[in-house]
This record gives sequence, C-alpha cells and structure tokens, in this order.
Amino acid sequence: MKIAVRYYTKTGNTERLAEAIANAVGVEALPISIPVMETVDVLFLGNSYYAFSIDPEVRDFIRSLDKDKVGKIVNFGSAAMLNSTYKKVKAEADKAGVPMDKREFHCKGEFKGIHKGRPNADDLKAAAAFARKIKEG
Repeated sequence: MKIAVRYYTKTGNTERLAEAIANAVGVEALPISIPVMETVDVLFLGNSYYAFSIDPEVRDFIRSLDKDKVGKIVNFGSAAMLNSTYKKVKAEADKAGVPMDKREFHCKGEFKGIHKGRPNADDLKAAAAFARKIKEG
C-alpha cells in the first residue's frame, strides 16, 4: 500500500501528529505546500480549525488533488475548542472527487494555554496506532 502524509499547521500541533503518523507507516510527513505527485492509496491529511473552518490553504490543497492519483483521504488533526474537521474536509474532497475514509484521528490541541501540552505522548502514540491500523487495512 502506497501512503503519503501531508499536513497544515500554525501552532506545530498537527505537525507533531503528522510526524507520529508518518513514522508509524514508514513515510515522510510533508507540509501541504508540497503537492502529491505520486499515486497513493491513502493520503493522511492533517489540519485543524482556524476561524471555525479549515484554512483556505487546506481547501485549495484538497481541490488541487488529482482524483486519479489519490485513492482516499484519511483525516487527522487536533483542536482546542472544536471537534473534528471531517465534515469540512469531506465537503471539499467530494468537490474534488476524492473519497474520504470514514475513520479519522482527532485529539485535543493546545491553544493559548487551553489543553496545555496537547497533543501529548499518549496522543502521539494513539495517532501512530491509528495509522498502523489504516495501513493494515
């Protein structure tokens, strides 16, 4: 199974999750500024809420995906205040014609002192276990 990991972060929280996921599946975590050029079965896409939505850069990245090169997107991320970005990412993936896996990883993220230290070591371990489970099918 061919896997890629891309992420968008402003605080570093999502990057830490991306690194844990990438290490678990044996690939490199890259920012969304680096396009997915190769054909992949699974694209782990890390993001978070910014002003109650996904960042426009994430939206543009999803829209730029070649539906013939990405088998499916697996969403992951963290947030201090809101829950999963799944519905927002899926709406953009649907427009791009790229399927979304129903499974995702989400945990609390530190923001301005809220949820201090998150994602923590347990969160990173859980993200890695989640990624291995996806890779195993």
